[in-house]
Amino acid sequence: MTETSTTQPGSRQPGTSPRDRRVSRRVGAIAESATLKVDAKAKALKAEGRPVIGFGAGEPDFPTPAYVVEAAVEACRDPRNHRYTPAGGLPELKKAIVEKTRRDSGLEIAPSQVLVTNGGKQAIYAAFAVMLDPGDEVIVPAPYWTTYPESIRLAGGVPVEVLADETQDYKVSVAQLEAARTEHTKVLLFVSPSNPTGSVYTAEEIREVGRWAAEHDLWVLTDEIYEHLVYDGVETGSMPVLCPEIAERCVIVNGVAKTYAMTGWRVGWMIGPDDLVKAATNLQSHATSNVSNVAQRAALAAVSGDLAAVEEMKLAFDRRRRTIVAMLNEIDGVVCPTPHGAFYAYPSVKGLLGREHGGRVIGTSAELAEYILDRAEVAVVPGEAFGSPGYLRLSYALGDDDLVEGITRLQKLFA
Repeated sequence: MTETSTTQPGSRQPGTSPRDRRVSRRVGAIAESATLKVDAKAKALKAEGRPVIGFGAGEPDFPTPAYVVEAAVEACRDPRNHRYTPAGGLPELKKAIVEKTRRDSGLEIAPSQVLVTNGGKQAIYAAFAVMLDPGDEVIVPAPYWTTYPESIRLAGGVPVEVLADETQDYKVSVAQLEAARTEHTKVLLFVSPSNPTGSVYTAEEIREVGRWAAEHDLWVLTDEIYEHLVYDGVETGSMPVLCPEIAERCVIVNGVAKTYAMTGWRVGWMIGPDDLVKAATNLQSHATSNVSNVAQRAALAAVSGDLAAVEEMKLAFDRRRRTIVAMLNEIDGVVCPTPHGAFYAYPSVKGLLGREHGGRVIGTSAELAEYILDRAEVAVVPGEAFGSPGYLRLSYALGDDDLVEGITRLQKLFA
């Protein structure tokens, strides 16, 4: 006799009730930040006494400039900063961001076009949240920073990856973008200088991409967090300035984290059309309310000051950039293009894969990163985290001595 199911049509199987799910599908599907994971593991190993050198986190090793810290100290003493302030940001800071944007990129905006956020990540999520409806597609050039696809998915959008390898200097072409465009495409994500590759689009390349986006009535979200870290005299700029026809459909995200060594202060901003910024401000009013007033006062001092401290850090980054590229290219099986921006090297390690290391064959860059941490006590991030297996990302925002020691260990490991 054959058993028959007693489950009625439309009834739930055991364990499938919404009450049985402890974490929502939406949040449960988010991948952990790979860069923060590697950084946390490296710090944990250091705490155990192991001499780990971390190339994982994109975090300047410099202290925040003294005048910025002093502004925060004074802010702590001012009772005005002990209370709620406007959710969209302190009026003084929004005005200063307007002036800083005019000074640094030549873009004219109004304070109503600025939302001050809890770091650049919140600005990115807010931008996608107000631009996307379920099913809207966002073209995401790869290699990409780990947060971009997750923010798009959280907002209900669909990331569409377009890969550019080292033969293209990790820069996508308009032909590739056009091949990825569909009737569902709404937004192009554009990042220059790039995390994780350090690539910088030239002014003409930016114009070409902007014109393509404008021709097809797309929105552009452009991340300019590394705007001041450009080397070798590359002529570049801000897309809405170089391509005015896209300005009304362009959202810019930026912040003080990288430029002023203020990663822990958590102040970023979003710039865009008034209606989008108003919607994002409404969202923030329910999510976090205002950014910490003390951090906002510190950011006000940063963006209002000159760029002398920034130039000092840039000189150090440039020196480290040249060192790390030269040393990585001395390793047989590693090919490292010279990055022209940010503070990352993104070498291809395909020549090391499929070979025996330490008595076993290593087939992926993820396995290679684990091997490097285990055998050389050097923390790097595998390309899988950035949508491009076969590569490693190394941040050179660490001290010169640690950088040389870390890459020397890799040279000995793969000698």
